[in-house]
Amino acid sequence: MLRSMTAFARSEQLREDWTMIWELRSVNHRYLELAVRLPETVRALEAGVRERIGNALSRGKVEANLKLQSAAGSAVTVSLNRPLAEGLFGAAAELEALMGPGTGLRLGELFRWPGVVSEMEPALETIQQGMLACLDSALAELVATREREGERIGGMILQRCEAMRTQLQKIRARRPEVLVRQREKLLSRLAELPVEPDHHRLEQELVIIAQRLDVEEELDRLEAHLDEIGDVLRRPEAVGRRLDFLMQELNREANTLSSKSADTETTRAAVELKVLIEQMREQVQNLE
Repeated sequence: MLRSMTAFARSEQLREDWTMIWELRSVNHRYLELAVRLPETVRALEAGVRERIGNALSRGKVEANLKLQSAAGSAVTVSLNRPLAEGLFGAAAELEALMGPGTGLRLGELFRWPGVVSEMEPALETIQQGMLACLDSALAELVATREREGERIGGMILQRCEAMRTQLQKIRARRPEVLVRQREKLLSRLAELPVEPDHHRLEQELVIIAQRLDVEEELDRLEAHLDEIGDVLRRPEAVGRRLDFLMQELNREANTLSSKSADTETTRAAVELKVLIEQMREQVQNLE
């Protein structure tokens, strides 16, 4: 099953007076890299979160963010950090004594000071049962999104493979004509010389030219790689790395084909092959 590595998912559940919101974002990455952000209250559950995500995904840079919000209409418990508030007021009083009246700390400024006033979060035992269930829901949505995008990418890759086969057929069809033109070109140059050519030596040179321009092996390997891509796309496991390797092999053969070309049309077809390979490679980089 093809999966893209780019997706977003969100799951929200109400537990007693608290709402849990999981947001998952993933982008392409060579390996699986997790960044988990949890409220301090449930930080102890991070290992379980990472395990669950690791079981569902094999590649990608994934950001997992859990938000805890008090439910609408429920009573909100506010906690005052009294030692911090007293320390701030004491420091403000000292500064006011130095700088003059009216320069002290105002109540609104105190409320905005980080850590002075905070909303009470639920206890770990209150939400731990539902937290992982909510995460599973978000993961299911993320995987479904990645699979839909992967299916689209797979279709695009198959289209490019068919376009490559068309170019390979054109190159095969031109090979006899290319050899004939090379023979005529050599004979034309020899005719301009004031000496009688050695026909035996001429035939040897024509054989050498034909061998140098022979791209049959490259065409066969390109078609074999295209067949392998079709087989890989049907596999149930993650195939991104295997497809990436096949893109490298396709590009290598296309470069060899281009270097052996002695014909404008063949060169154009080789360039088109490399364009199609690059288009596939860009998409393959995003597959799990």
